[in-house]
Amino acid sequence: MPDFDIVALGEPLIEFNQTRPGHPEFLQGYGGDTSNAIIAAARQGARCAYLTRVGADVFGEQLMQLWREENVDTTGVMIDPHAHTGLYFVQHGPDGHVFSYMRHGSAASHMNPEDLRHGMVERAAFLHVSGISLAISASACDTVFAAIERARAAGGQVCLDSNLRLRLWPVDRARAILREAMCMADVFLPSMDDMRHFTGHADPAGTLDWIRDAGANGIIVLKLGRDGAVLDDGRQRHFVPGMVVDAIDATGAGDCFAGTLMARRAQGDDWRTAVRYANAAAALSTRGYGAVQPLPTPAQVQAFLQDSHPAG
Repeated sequence: MPDFDIVALGEPLIEFNQTRPGHPEFLQGYGGDTSNAIIAAARQGARCAYLTRVGADVFGEQLMQLWREENVDTTGVMIDPHAHTGLYFVQHGPDGHVFSYMRHGSAASHMNPEDLRHGMVERAAFLHVSGISLAISASACDTVFAAIERARAAGGQVCLDSNLRLRLWPVDRARAILREAMCMADVFLPSMDDMRHFTGHADPAGTLDWIRDAGANGIIVLKLGRDGAVLDDGRQRHFVPGMVVDAIDATGAGDCFAGTLMARRAQGDDWRTAVRYANAAAALSTRGYGAVQPLPTPAQVQAFLQDSHPAG
């Protein structure tokens, strides 16, 4: 049995989330897509570890403390004395949330394949990476592909979340690299919003056809936001509706979905059950501010599933 259910690799960030639209009041929290996902998985009881670099600064220390408190193994986290820990601000308005980043030259962007020599990737059932992990720098991109190769060689499964951020790279480069990565993934988690930039389709069926035609041959779970998700196992497609909640802040909901989905798979759920559970967890995560603080526990998700009604 692997030592870990899930090992994630990517860039953690310090978050400053606006608590009142139009007012300069921000609540400090934590973010970074793969960090959010691994914490969500750990809260569901999965055995987790995180791989990254953080700066030798107070924010790096806070992230290390966060992961320890959340039962995420930090053996694979390196302290970089020559770079800073990245951060971002979230502002809320009538059209949703707006992100402003201060991440250029972050410690995580200096990751390189040599950072994987500890062998943590080979000790996990799942490796989780994302489009952001691939986009933050050339060396980080190389590190992701090196981690994928290590995971595959060791018999682990690779989970890739599209998480497209066009501020980080041009769309043509993003399309080429994400296409290569998704063809190597056992589980691909694209969103409709992301894939519109690649496919030209506005419907789930056309989007999934494009992904299959592009060479993806693993499990695909197409995220539809509050509407739910479509599970494509290569033989059939199943729509799994979302859950109705009074959402406050959707920051990190997709990351919660990814981490919870992998945790439930590691704990033995079939795919449809795992997607339904992940939908519920992601919905619950929107009922508070920030990417990490509202991530739910198993008891909260189970109670919500018993009492809630699907969207639509």
